[in-house]
Amino acid sequence: MKTDLNGMYSALLTGFDDEGRFCSKRQSNIIDYVARQGLQGLYIGGSSGESGLMSTSELLEQQRVIAGLRTENLGNIIAHVGQPSTIDTIALAKQAAELGFDALSALPPHSYPFSDDEILTYYSDLAAATDLPIIVYEIPLRTNRPLPKQLLLNLLDLPNVQGIKFTSTDLFKLSELRRARPDKIYYFGFDEIYVAAAALGHVGGIGTTYNVFGKLYVAAEKAMRQSDVTQAQALQNISQEYVEILIETGVVPGVKLSLEIIGYDVGSAREPMSLRSTNAREYLSDFLGREDVKPWLA
Repeated sequence: MKTDLNGMYSALLTGFDDEGRFCSKRQSNIIDYVARQGLQGLYIGGSSGESGLMSTSELLEQQRVIAGLRTENLGNIIAHVGQPSTIDTIALAKQAAELGFDALSALPPHSYPFSDDEILTYYSDLAAATDLPIIVYEIPLRTNRPLPKQLLLNLLDLPNVQGIKFTSTDLFKLSELRRARPDKIYYFGFDEIYVAAAALGHVGGIGTTYNVFGKLYVAAEKAMRQSDVTQAQALQNISQEYVEILIETGVVPGVKLSLEIIGYDVGSAREPMSLRSTNAREYLSDFLGREDVKPWLA
């Protein structure tokens, strides 16, 4: 079992063709840019990759394509396999293990108001399906409720579970988990307040905006480890300005448009997701062209 999963990971985008079908060429273009940012690795098949708009067969295909594109400079690959049904989750998990990916992660079962016991059983089944390390996931925005602290502790105690992706603003709960299970790995999932989470102790990150600014987040993480709060705050300010624009444009569509502006053919988001602003290209071009922003583009 791998033990070097700490660090900063891009929550990888998915490439679609102009008709909205999965496109291996555009997936390769996305990876080509992301791989040059000095990240610890990729987190594939998650919400940032529009997995909620993809079928299980498409996600299986995506795993195979990414395995074929893998090079040493991609680092670790954490395969998100969380689907509403356990059977689909296990299918994705087993193929990820066969392809040699480094770890698994999964949203809690969603689409219905599952009980704590059902969520625990879901992750127990996932943990038993392969020998890969597992990163559990707290994301109230997707599950419509925060998971209780005791449930999260029970999940962290499952065999093979090595850590948690914590995408919640409840930093006190994050601190409680860290104190109770200090041997686990912690990743923070809100890009725009990463530095606030890192101030509580060393924490990695997994984020959507890392697709464009992975280099910046690697620098922010390093600054926090070196207690250079001034530098970390400056980098976080750039991150927050970017996120403010993305909130207007739509996050995933805006990140994809950003890569297009930089010069990468990555396609658009899958419908019904779309740009929310008619001025999106102008806003993003102005921001990405700023002198204080350009050094953080790979």
